[in-house]
Amino acid sequence: MKAALSWRRHRLLLQRVLDAPDCITTSEAVVQLCTAIGSGVLPRATPRWWMRRRTGGTWEDVRVCDDATDDYFREKLRMSRRVFMEITEACAPHLQRQVTFYREPLQPDQIVAYTLYRWATGESYDNSTSSFGIGRASGVRVVRDVTAALLRVYGDKISWPTGVRKHVVLRAFQDKGFPNCHGAVDCTHIYVDKPANALNENYFDRKHCFSVVAQVVVDLNLRVLDVFVGYPGSCHDIRVIQLSSLSRRAEEGTLFRGPPVTLLGGVRTNGYILGDNGYPPSEWIVVPYGGINQHPDQERFDNKQKVARGAVERAFGRLKGMWRLLLRSHKTNLDTLPQQFTAVCILHNILLDAGIEFDENLLWEVDENGVRRRVDLGIHRPPQPVTMLTSTDAAHALRNALAERLKHI
Repeated sequence: MKAALSWRRHRLLLQRVLDAPDCITTSEAVVQLCTAIGSGVLPRATPRWWMRRRTGGTWEDVRVCDDATDDYFREKLRMSRRVFMEITEACAPHLQRQVTFYREPLQPDQIVAYTLYRWATGESYDNSTSSFGIGRASGVRVVRDVTAALLRVYGDKISWPTGVRKHVVLRAFQDKGFPNCHGAVDCTHIYVDKPANALNENYFDRKHCFSVVAQVVVDLNLRVLDVFVGYPGSCHDIRVIQLSSLSRRAEEGTLFRGPPVTLLGGVRTNGYILGDNGYPPSEWIVVPYGGINQHPDQERFDNKQKVARGAVERAFGRLKGMWRLLLRSHKTNLDTLPQQFTAVCILHNILLDAGIEFDENLLWEVDENGVRRRVDLGIHRPPQPVTMLTSTDAAHALRNALAERLKHI
C-alpha cells in the first residue's frame, strides 16, 4: 500500500513538471521532486556500471559477534573487539562521510577495520580492498583518513616520559644497572618498492634494498617514546639522529629534565639513552666498548648494555610482526609513509596499554623454499664500531663510571 502511494506521488510530481505553465511553477515542482528523492520517499537510482558493488568477505566475517570468531578478529586486526570499538569511537568524528544520492557512505567501523587489515596483512590495495568490498581508490583514501585521525586523536600516545611514568622508566633501567637512563635508540629500515619520483640511489641501502629509515626510542616495556622517520635508506644512523629533534633537544638541555645523578668517581649525568656501535660515544648516548680482546670489565659492560638495549629490537619485532606491511617491500607514497609509520607506533602503544599479547610466531615466516626463518626486522648493524673525533672525555668518563658500577651489581 505504501509503495503504491509513493509511486502515485512520484507520478503526480512528474506530471506537475510536464504541465507547468511557466518557469516559476516548474522550478517549484523540481524542488519538490528533489526533496522527495533526498528524503527517501522515492527509491534511489540503480548504481551505474562504474560504481563497484560491495560484497562481504573479511569485513562480514569480523562483524560476527561470537566467541568462535574472536580469535579470527584478533588475527585479522591484531586487537580485541573492545579495543577496536574504542579506537573507532574515538576516531569516528573525523571519519564521518556525507550521504550521497548514489550510495550510503562507508561507516567508521569499516573504515578503521580496513586500515588495520591493510597494515596487519601487508596485502596490496588491489587484494585487500576486495576483501572489504571497496574500490582501490577508496582504500587509498581510507588509509589516509584513518592515519590522520589516529595522529589527531592519539598524538599524545608517543611522548617523552614525565611524572610518574618517567619515574617508572628510570627505575626499570636502574634495576638493569643504568641509573638515569631514559631509553634505548635504534633505527629500522622500512622496505619499499623502487621510488618513482625520487633519486633511486638515495633510497638504496647497504643491504641493496630500497628503504626509508625510522629512528625509534623505547623504554624497557617496549613503549615508543620518540619516533623520527622519512629519510632515505642510504642515510646512516648517525646522520639520522643528528637531523632529529632528539639531538637538538639533548644539545639544548631540554631532553633530560630533573636532578643529575652522581656516579662513581664524581661523574655527573643529567640523563642518557643507550645505543649500539652505530653511534659515537657522547654525553647523552652510551654505546658499547666493542672491539676484541676486551678487559673483563668492558666485556661485562657490553653484555649488560646489550641486554638493556635489546628492548628496542624487541619493540621492532612486536611492531613489525603485528603490522606486517612494514616487514616487506611494498609500493607506497613516500610523502605519507612517515605519517603511517607514526600511526602504527601509536597503535603499538595503545595495544601495550590494553595488555594485548604478542604472538611470537609472527617473528617467523616460511620462505619460497619452505624453510622457516626469522623475519628481517630491517635493523642494519654497523660493520665496525664508529669512532669519531666528536667523542669527548666526558662521554668516555660516563661509560667508564657505568662500567665500574656494574662490577658491584
